[in-house]
Amino acid sequence: MQNILSGVRIVEASAFIAAPMCGMTLAQLGADVIRFDQIGGGIDYRRWPVTADNTSIYWADMNKGKRSFAVDLRKDEGRELVTRLICAPGPGAGIMSTNLPARGWVDFENLKKRRADVIQLAIVGDRHGGTAVDYTVNCKVGFPHLTGPEDDDRPVNHVLPAWDIATAYLAATSILAALRYRDQTGQGQKIELALADTALATMGNLGYIGEQLITGKRRKRGGNYVYGAYGRDFETRDGERIMVMAVSHKMWLGILSASGLTETMNALAAELGLDFDKEGDRYAARHRISGLLAAWVAARPYAEVSRAFDAQGVCWGRYQSVAELIEKDPDCSPDNPIFHLVEQPDIGTYPVPGMPMTFTAVQRGPARRAPRLGEHTDEILADILGLSSSEIGTLHDEKIVAGPRA
Repeated sequence: MQNILSGVRIVEASAFIAAPMCGMTLAQLGADVIRFDQIGGGIDYRRWPVTADNTSIYWADMNKGKRSFAVDLRKDEGRELVTRLICAPGPGAGIMSTNLPARGWVDFENLKKRRADVIQLAIVGDRHGGTAVDYTVNCKVGFPHLTGPEDDDRPVNHVLPAWDIATAYLAATSILAALRYRDQTGQGQKIELALADTALATMGNLGYIGEQLITGKRRKRGGNYVYGAYGRDFETRDGERIMVMAVSHKMWLGILSASGLTETMNALAAELGLDFDKEGDRYAARHRISGLLAAWVAARPYAEVSRAFDAQGVCWGRYQSVAELIEKDPDCSPDNPIFHLVEQPDIGTYPVPGMPMTFTAVQRGPARRAPRLGEHTDEILADILGLSSSEIGTLHDEKIVAGPRA
C-alpha cells in the first residue's frame, strides 16, 4: 500500500470485477474505500474460487484494503444511512462508485439533492444501457475470431477478462480526474463508463479499426505468431516451451547471434526477395523463419538455449503454469516488494499484492487484507455518521445493520 490518496473517501456498491477492482486500486493507494453490501453478502460474495467452506478467495482479493458496511438495503432506514454516508461532508468525500444500477434512491440527481458537488461513477454494460460482461463484449469486437490456431475458424474465448481490467483502471482514473475538477471548480458530476466502449476505444487505439477501413484487409488469426512482428513459441530438446520475440531490429539481431543462424537467414531472405531488417518482412516469412529456429531450439536442452539467449539479450520467456509461478518463481513471493504475506480471516496466510507502481515520495507499505463482511459497520456509523452507541445498538436490534459473522 502507498498512502498517496489519504483524505479521499469513496463509497462503493459493486460486484464482479470492474468496479471492485477500481475501488481496490484506490484503496491500495491510500483512499478510504467503503463498500456497502446487503446483510449476508451481495451477488458476488461467494464467487469462485472458494475455500472448502465456501469462503470466496476472489472476493477477498478483490476487496483488499477496503472497509465493509453491512446494511439492509430493502429498508428505507438502511437506504437513508447509505445516502448519508455517500453524501457526508468533507473535501475528499462525496464520491460514489458502482457497476450496479445507479437509479432510484442512488440516482445521481437524488444524491445531488443531498450534496450538490457529489461525484458518481457508474460503470454500465454498453452505452444503450444494456447488460454486458467481458465475454459478450469480447465477442462483439472480434477478438475470438483472431484467437486460436490458424487452421480453425471457431471463435476462441480468452480466460483473461481484459475489458473488465481496463475498465477498472479507467474508472479509477476517471474518479481522480473528476475529483481534481471538483477541487478546481467546486462542481461535481456523474461519470458514465461503458464496458463495451472501453473495448471499442481499444480497438481503435490499437489500429484494428483503421487497418480494416483504410487497407480493406481482413486480419486473420495467427495462432501463436505475433502479428506484424516476429514472435512464436518453441520447444527445447528436453520438453520446455519458450516464447521468443523480436519487435525491434536489435532483438532480431540478438536471435541471430544466439542461434548462429545469421548466414542461413540472410540466404532465406534473398531467396524470398525480402529484407529481414524490416519487421513486416519478418512477419511475412514467419513460417520459414520459424522452421529454421525451431530446429535449432529443438536440438538443444533448455539450459543451453537460455544461456545463449541471455548472453545476446534476446527477448524471451519460459512458459510456466500458475502452480509453477506460485511455487517456484521468486517474483511471485515476498522477494518482490509488491507482495506481502497477509493473514486473511477465514482463508489463511498467503502472498498478497499491493500496487505495482513505486512512488519515490511515498513509502511503500504492506498490502492490506480485505474486510470481513460488515467488519467496519459500527465504526462507520460512529465516526462518519456520528451516531451514538445506543443509536447503533438500536439499528442492530432492528436488523437494519449488521457486523461481521462470528
